[in-house]
Amino acid sequence: MPRLAEIQIRDPCVLPTPDGEYYLYGSTDANIWSGPGTGFDTYRSTDLEHWEGPIPAFRPPPGFVGTTQFWAPEVYSYRGRYVMFATVNGPDVMRGTHAFIADTPAGPFQPHSDGALTPSAWQCLDGTLHVDADGDPWMVFCHEWQQVHDGGMHAVRLTPDLRAAAGRPHFLFNASEAPWARDLRPSMAAEKAATYRFACYVTDGPFLHRTADGTLLMLWSTMGATGYTMGLARSSSGHVTGPWEQLAEPLWDRDGGHGMVLRTHDGRVLVTWHEPNDTPNERAVLREIVEDGGRFRLV
Repeated sequence: MPRLAEIQIRDPCVLPTPDGEYYLYGSTDANIWSGPGTGFDTYRSTDLEHWEGPIPAFRPPPGFVGTTQFWAPEVYSYRGRYVMFATVNGPDVMRGTHAFIADTPAGPFQPHSDGALTPSAWQCLDGTLHVDADGDPWMVFCHEWQQVHDGGMHAVRLTPDLRAAAGRPHFLFNASEAPWARDLRPSMAAEKAATYRFACYVTDGPFLHRTADGTLLMLWSTMGATGYTMGLARSSSGHVTGPWEQLAEPLWDRDGGHGMVLRTHDGRVLVTWHEPNDTPNERAVLREIVEDGGRFRLV
């Protein structure tokens, strides 16, 4: 069985299951950037170090709108089944996040939502599920910098069955609001950077977590002074619609990001992300964290 450091993966998500196992999901195509997409694989473990797999979790059925850029699957136990939120792209649609469903965490997952849950005219990615205190499901997602230059973070309420949006998106913040965020253009090739007249700020990989004291935090990633960087925002109202305050210091700034939080079967709280941020060298990292004054601190 491969060890965690041997698995090429971006945008990792780890799901603990009631039987004492863990499932690892992520962007698993060898080349996720272009060309025909294969779908998503998963890996199964009992110790978070040795993983059985790859196990095919989703393969696009005939006629599916997504053909490329299968990105950032997150899987949740929801109403007795397993729901995957994942981003896909295709020749006749904008990049967007769809919902998929299965009876087991290994899949096979099937298309569930009525197309993308993100607006059809927007270039979007990285939808993540959040259920509020009233039991209403929301999806937080990114409006791509490629369309708006200063990437936006948005939240949209979903229908209870997760098949469609139940209203218009709520704007949360722009990437440039984080004091540690940096313009993407210096990291581009010179000829590509010259095609952008305005500063470009990435929004990437949101994930919401409520701490023991009730604080609602959001992990999210963008480019920082030393490469790909993962920071924290805090909802002043405790609700997904905010307002959101950017914490002054990033959680991780060493060319790694797109994180999520999980609780292990022995009660530890871990954060996972991928690093470095280049293909094919990206690997999932697991680190223990503690909640400290309404934010996270790496152990």
